[in-house]
This record gives sequence, C-alpha cells and structure tokens, in this order.
Amino acid sequence: MKTGLVLEGGGLRGMFTSGVIDAMLEEKVTFDGMIGVSAGALFGCNFKSGQHGRALRYNIKLRNDPRYMGWRSLLKTGDIVGADFSYHVVPFDIDPFDGEAFRRNPMEFWLVATDIITGEPVYHQMHDFTHHELEWMRASASMPAISHPVEVDGMVMLDGGMVDAIPLKAFQQMGYGRNVVVLTQPRDFFKKKTKLIWIIKQLTKKYPKVGEVMARRHEMYNAELEYISEQERLGNALLIYPSEPLKIGRTELSEKKMRRVYGQGHDMASSLMSQIKEFVESQS
Repeated sequence: MKTGLVLEGGGLRGMFTSGVIDAMLEEKVTFDGMIGVSAGALFGCNFKSGQHGRALRYNIKLRNDPRYMGWRSLLKTGDIVGADFSYHVVPFDIDPFDGEAFRRNPMEFWLVATDIITGEPVYHQMHDFTHHELEWMRASASMPAISHPVEVDGMVMLDGGMVDAIPLKAFQQMGYGRNVVVLTQPRDFFKKKTKLIWIIKQLTKKYPKVGEVMARRHEMYNAELEYISEQERLGNALLIYPSEPLKIGRTELSEKKMRRVYGQGHDMASSLMSQIKEFVESQS
C-alpha cells in the first residue's frame, strides 16, 4: 500500500508545516507521494527537493520587500502575492530551488487548484519545476478576491483550498492508502461561515462559481475534518496539528511569529517522530 503526505494550506500558518517537513527531512522519512494545497504546495515542494529550511529562510529575507507579499503588492499589481516576482524570480534568482533534486526524487508531487468556471477541484501532478508548472502552483495558492485568476492549460483557476482544503480522500482514491496529514489548525477547530461572502461575490462576480463555493466552504471543510478523524480511527491516517491556534495571519510576515510557528511544527513532528516512522514503515 502506498504511503502519502497530505498538506493543508493556510498562508503563513504553513510555517508550521515547514517545521514538520524539516523535522522529517532530518530523520530521512520518505513517502511514495505527497499532495499540497495552496501554502501546503508552496512550502511542501521543498520536501521533495530536500531543501531544509528554505521556506522559512526566503520568507524572512523577503518580509519587507514590496514585490513579495502584502498590501503594497495588492495595490500595485492586484495580487496580494506578487505573481511574477514570487513565482518566477524568487525560486530562480533570490533563493534558488533545486529543480534537479525535485526531478530525481521518485516521490510524486501533486497540488490542488479550483476551476472557477466549474467550481470543481483540479488535481495536477508536477513533474518538473518550470515556468509552466509554477503557474499551476500559483493557481493553487491564489486567494479569491485578492488575486487575479490564473489561466493555465485552458482552465481558469484559483486557490485549491476553496473546494478541497484537506485532500485526503482524493489522495486515497489515487492509491495512497496510508497518509500522514499535516493540519495548520488545532484539533478542535471548527470553521464558521465567512462574514465577507458578499464582498467576495462582488469582487469575483465575473466568476459566480467563486461566490457559490466560498459560501459553502465551511461545510466542505468541516466535513473533511470529520472524514480525516474517521480515517485516523481506522488507522489509515496519522494527524499532525498544532496544539493551539498559531496566531499568525495568512500574509503576516513577522519574523518573530514565523520563527515561532516554524518551531512549533518542528517540535511537534519531533515529538511524534517514532510514531511517524512506525506508521510510514508499517505494512497493512
């Protein structure tokens, strides 16, 4: 049975995930495949390339750069995360991504985006680290209303977390029967309906499916929480999650907070390492 790693998104809450995967890199934990959503894909790709500490490093380095992330980028470009700079300059010129190591690693790497014409999830396997493939990654992480839709391979897409925030079931259907699932919210988290849905609908009225899926997003998310808990009880999933709310905003580039959240993830994974190894290595 194939083993998988499932990574939730959450913007800079993903620093928790970065700490988790770095702890697993240190212990040489491997999987047959991984799937990431939004920040889970952005930071998770470093696990496949074996680049310990890279996500924390470049986020700290660029925290004050107006080309990177924040309201200055949104006002200037229409994207809260600078599209060209973040996806096509940073990984090649600022903090180079090891595309060769990514290609050599046999672990499959999947990401999730949302087709905003149909309102359905799209699952894409990245085989390489090219401009085209990075547009898929940008699509997976482009938050609605504060990002331009991304057009790639004939589809118009935004953040995968809109329709499949914790894609455990989808990954199981791809053949990954045993999965470590990394969450960026505490175990008792319960998502409420967004109070800003009317604003989102107004800002995305060219794509009505965006408003529709965002209005139901809390229902989707809470149903997925129930599903992963059931899979945990059945022994098909091992969950890693913060013990308390991470208290960092999606785009909050505070060095102190990023280091703290990263440390929480690293410490949590380290404390569970024997269980992680046993789970991954066990045969059912």
